[in-house]
Amino acid sequence: MSADRPPAEIHHLDLSLTVNGRPVRRRVATTLRLLDFLREELDLTGAKEVCAEGECGACTVLLDGRPVNSCLVLAVECEGAEVVTIEGIDHPVQDALMRTHAVQCGYCFPGMVISAAALLAEEPGLDRQAVREGLAGNICRCTGYAKILDAVELAARRASAHRISGDAGAGGGDDAEAGP
Repeated sequence: MSADRPPAEIHHLDLSLTVNGRPVRRRVATTLRLLDFLREELDLTGAKEVCAEGECGACTVLLDGRPVNSCLVLAVECEGAEVVTIEGIDHPVQDALMRTHAVQCGYCFPGMVISAAALLAEEPGLDRQAVREGLAGNICRCTGYAKILDAVELAARRASAHRISGDAGAGGGDDAEAGP
């Protein structure tokens, strides 16, 4: 690698995608990560950078309904895709995390919510071991995880109660969930 070598040329592409239900069009560098696109271009700062290696889960977003580490995805790979960030999600797991006092500093909270919501959407009747395995990609340095697992189980029970009572199409977490 010679010091005389000119810097690599950065190419740009037009990007069209949907973020939190809204169409977005931008010209972006082909090297721009989805995490940086969301935080810097769209001012959606809920997804956090911690490890930049896809190990901690703090940057988790939904990409076409699947949780991904946005630090490992290039923005241009999302052409035509639907991205949902913590700013665009409303799920019973958010309330459950608060009610069980599972949140301390809150840094992992966005990625944890996204991962738990995706996990519950895929398999709502999970046991504790399945929840533990499903959240294995999300690191929290403040808690011992027990309250996080309690919260996801609580959200699963509440979601199940809504399906049984016929409220499956009710939407997010602000419906008839007032009690402890």
